[in-house]
Amino acid sequence: MRKAKQPPGDMSVQLKLWPGGPLWRHGDFLKLWAVQSVSDFGARITREGLPLAAVLTIRATPAQLGLLAALTLGPSLVVGLTAGGLVDRSRRRSILVATDLVRALVLASVPLAAFMHWLSMGQLYGAAFVVGAASVLFDIADHAYLPGLIDRGLLIDANAKLGVTESVAEMGGPALAGILVQTLTAPIAIAVNAATYLVSALFLGGIRAPEPEPPALAAKSSLGADLAVGFAAVMGQPLVRPLFIASLVQALFGAFFQSLYVVFAIRALGFSPGLLGVIIAMGGVGALGGALVFPALSRRMGFGPAIIVSAVVSGASALLIPGAAAGPLPFAIAMMVAAQLLGDSFGVAMLIGIKSLQQSVFPAHLLGRVGAAMRAATGALAIVGAIAGGFLAGPFGMEVILFVGAAGTLAGAIWIAASPIRRLAEPPTSAA
Repeated sequence: MRKAKQPPGDMSVQLKLWPGGPLWRHGDFLKLWAVQSVSDFGARITREGLPLAAVLTIRATPAQLGLLAALTLGPSLVVGLTAGGLVDRSRRRSILVATDLVRALVLASVPLAAFMHWLSMGQLYGAAFVVGAASVLFDIADHAYLPGLIDRGLLIDANAKLGVTESVAEMGGPALAGILVQTLTAPIAIAVNAATYLVSALFLGGIRAPEPEPPALAAKSSLGADLAVGFAAVMGQPLVRPLFIASLVQALFGAFFQSLYVVFAIRALGFSPGLLGVIIAMGGVGALGGALVFPALSRRMGFGPAIIVSAVVSGASALLIPGAAAGPLPFAIAMMVAAQLLGDSFGVAMLIGIKSLQQSVFPAHLLGRVGAAMRAATGALAIVGAIAGGFLAGPFGMEVILFVGAAGTLAGAIWIAASPIRRLAEPPTSAA
């Protein structure tokens, strides 16, 4: 399918989120967008459905639920270490279809086992890990596939559209999972989830544009060699290198919140679980706003400055969380809601910019290894940060450690502000 062309630097066209822009006439992108939408909602149903199945069907203990949660995080590091070379040596659409089918097959086994009264925590552990690994591989391949489907000048618009869908899924997916579980039981809800991945695979099969032939890379390469290529590409690209270093810092310190946020809100601030759930849902509202606002922000102040402003505001908003302990309950609620709205809004805006830049400056044959290397590095530091935050909160107190986490996150944003990206008016329209 022939791609729509536009003059270089014409940001007014490529930033349209609503019907009328060139991507709304790009049938293959619309199919990929539908794939992403189905996959995003499916991922949220899986995230909520597997623990609910464990609790309602097997009566899992808190320790078992903790292990189940850990097994959903592990694949990010494992697949990040191993998948880059596979993605760069293969047709990306084939990987996307295969991961959809794997997720559908694994999830379909859960209701079948429940119906036969065979369902066990061991099966749920395996399902959580395999589905998590397939989802990470899907994300890496999808990130590498998009630039070959559309013009690079349309990447901001495309990533913003995909970000809108992901934000809506984050808001509505957990609620949809709860409704499905309540009306159909947890195993049947997971069966519905399996069907969503089959729908996703069908949409992928309907994309007509031929995928470019993978470059003639070595058929086999060691894991170390693939990671070395990915890291060398990142560190050798002057626009991406500071973003990568900042992401490492933010992954380490931002993970403090992953281990302490809920317990801080419940114990230190006195929130009820229901109130905390509403406040967390505000993050989905903020994420939707960020997906909508970044294109306009980029048009108004320039692409690089828009990333910097987004990073700084998102990082600074983390200071509101430990600061919530400084006042009464209404003050704490206001601070936590503001942190969710600002943090998720500008955090998503920053990620849209960073993703668009990576897809613009790296050639297609490197995108898989670049994405895998970055995911592996940030995933490893996030695990370290989550563990460190939990241990340090004991001797120093949760509020102090959350302030340290917020300061570290903001420091990463300031590092971006001092980088050459501040002079970038718009992303390159061809790989450098």
